[in-house]
Amino acid sequence: MPTKAERLTPLPAGLVPLLTQKQIETYYGVSDWQILRWIDAGMPEEPFAGRGRRFNLARCEEWHAKQAALAPTA
Repeated sequence: MPTKAERLTPLPAGLVPLLTQKQIETYYGVSDWQILRWIDAGMPEEPFAGRGRRFNLARCEEWHAKQAALAPTA
């Protein structure tokens, strides 16, 4: 019988896993408070039927890049 690691299958083309709020906090190295501020500022969330929030990392990075481009430089 194959082990659990051997049973892993790749995601179908175009399907992207969504990150939880805790995972996105860890990815950016920020607190939950900072994530909530970014959401208020327009960082995209994905529709999710369960509890909590879900985020598409590619869309979040895109949003951060746009915010960086809009930020005034000193």
